[in-house]
Amino acid sequence: MKGTYLIFKRELGGYFATPVAYVFIVIFLFTTGIFTFYLGNFFERGQADLKPFFLFHPWLYLLFIPAISMRLWSEERKLGTIELLMTLPVGQAAVVLGKFLAAWCFTGIALALTFPMWLTVTYLGHPDHGVIVASYIGSLLMAGGYLAIGACISATTKNQVIAFVVSVLVCFLFTVSGAPLVLDFFTAWAPATLVQAVASFSFLTHFSAITEGVIDLRDVVFFVSLMAAWLFANAIVVDLKKAA
Repeated sequence: MKGTYLIFKRELGGYFATPVAYVFIVIFLFTTGIFTFYLGNFFERGQADLKPFFLFHPWLYLLFIPAISMRLWSEERKLGTIELLMTLPVGQAAVVLGKFLAAWCFTGIALALTFPMWLTVTYLGHPDHGVIVASYIGSLLMAGGYLAIGACISATTKNQVIAFVVSVLVCFLFTVSGAPLVLDFFTAWAPATLVQAVASFSFLTHFSAITEGVIDLRDVVFFVSLMAAWLFANAIVVDLKKAA
């Protein structure tokens, strides 16, 4: 755990060592505001809640999260600092977990800075705060899922652009796997068990269930298991690249 904390502290400090982190947060906050108040028809709905705000989170994360994760390992490999990183007196698992937790914490900070949205609906009406808290938790879990995927893909290449594009593609597949268009394709020839399995991987399905105000253990287990699986794959990829 000490090794994980050292890597976490190093990586998180690295985010704020340059203006890039601040620019990213500002763009993220500006974009969430545009999506909520304009595309989400916040005022036209006449309801004091944050459903329009959370509605677009999967699609915002689809672009913003790969932008964070693409540098996690690709930059280390490109600059040649990954060899130095691997020689530190910490385990490989600690490095993988520390990098991921730092990126997840940075995402959490950006998400936490959207609190004026919460204050706005509280001022305008009487929202269900339990639903809002559950939605924030679900959003953070979903962000962790996207990050774990992006981190693993970042470890496979030195090119950050390739890491970004492939991460967006893979995350998109996980996002829409429960959409009718995708399920109709499988329903035409696949057994019902396979169709249900494909639908169960949908980020939209699990996140939408949480935004209703009910944190189902199955949804939490899905995101936690997904993160664990991709981080394990991340560690394997790093080990293979190191051996090569």
